Amino acid sequence: MNRDRVVEAFRLEAGQLSRAMTEVAEAEWRLPTRCEPWKVGDLLAHVRVVIAWLPDMLTAPAPTRAEVSAAEYYRPDDRFAPETNAARIALAQAHAAEQLSGTALVEDFKATWQRVDRLCRAEPEGRVVRTRHGDPMLLSEFLLTRVVEVALHGLDLADALGREPWLTSLAADLVQDLLLDPDGVLALQKKLSWGQLRFLRKATGREPMTKEEALDVDRLGIRWLALG
Repeated sequence: MNRDRVVEAFRLEAGQLSRAMTEVAEAEWRLPTRCEPWKVGDLLAHVRVVIAWLPDMLTAPAPTRAEVSAAEYYRPDDRFAPETNAARIALAQAHAAEQLSGTALVEDFKATWQRVDRLCRAEPEGRVVRTRHGDPMLLSEFLLTRVVEVALHGLDLADALGREPWLTSLAADLVQDLLLDPDGVLALQKKLSWGQLRFLRKATGREPMTKEEALDVDRLGIRWLALG
């Protein structure tokens, strides 16, 4: 995975999310999202929490080699167990509750992603980090999982707010490439008339699939990700 391309996708997508959320009215922060039980404010807080792991990961000793890819990171193990999900939900809700207003939440998110962006750009190609789950990963691969989080939860937030999606083309391409190999992307363009955004919604559970559609997608060689 090209580190510079992933870092740029992260910068662009996080920047788009920041700008979109500055337009949220105070009452809208309490709107429900599809990521129950989170409200809009809780979900933005969750995105902030999952990128805020990076500074400590970069100051910790680096593993000798990477062993887990971005796709393997989303494997269905205890990181998606009920108790882990409960802790994830509570952490986001607690962080949202700490902020005095939606404006403060957006400013905190903006400061966090900009710090992560600066730190990642200063790291060399091939930098290895250890995630909080214990996975030794290339920084570029782990940052790709953060692009996934910002991009997909950006769709969730846009839907909750009744806004048009602000998904950037580079982030969309990277998430699609994570789900499909190049042959699968070509097959998708030829066999299904969904378009990239609709494919991403369907492949990540944000839009229902018929049984026939699921069979077609399986034939493309999709990598189904366990998403919390």
